[in-house]
Amino acid sequence: MTWQLAQINVARLHAPLDDPRTQGFVDGLQRVNALADEAPGFVWRLQTESGDATEIQAFDDELVIVNMSVWDSVEALGDFVYRSGHVEFLRRKREWFERYGSVQVALWWVPAGSLPTVGEGVARLATLEANGPTADVFTFRRPAPAPGAPPAVRPGRGGRR
Repeated sequence: MTWQLAQINVARLHAPLDDPRTQGFVDGLQRVNALADEAPGFVWRLQTESGDATEIQAFDDELVIVNMSVWDSVEALGDFVYRSGHVEFLRRKREWFERYGSVQVALWWVPAGSLPTVGEGVARLATLEANGPTADVFTFRRPAPAPGAPPAVRPGRGGRR
C-alpha cells in the first residue's frame, strides 16, 4: 500500500476575521493557498466553496481556525512550510494568532487517495497532546516513517559511535 502524509494545524486568532487586526492574514490567504496548490508533493487541502477553511468550526471557540492538507511526504510538506513563500506568512503569525493549547500541529499517514476528516484531525491532535509523538501521530521534529517503510536515520545520529 502507498501512503501519503496528512496534517492538521490549529490556531486561535487575536480577533475575528473581519477585524482590522487580522486583515493581513485574510489578505494573504488566497496567495498562500495558491502556493500550496502549486507546491511539489501537494495532494489536497481542506476548503469550503470560498476556497479556504476559515468557515469550518472544529472547536467551540469561534476564533480557533483549522487547516488540513495531504502531501506526498514529510519532506514535501516541510519544503512548502519552511522553504517557500509560505515562510513569509509563517513569520508573521504572532501578529494574527495567539498560542492555542500545547499542540498546534499533528502529522500522520493515510492510505494514498483517502482524505482525512476534521474529526479525525482533531482526534490526532488530542492523541499527540496526550501521548507525544508515536508511529500513529507525530511532528516535524519527530517524524515517523510511513507504515512498512524502514526507519529514517536522522543526520548526526546512528552510524559510528
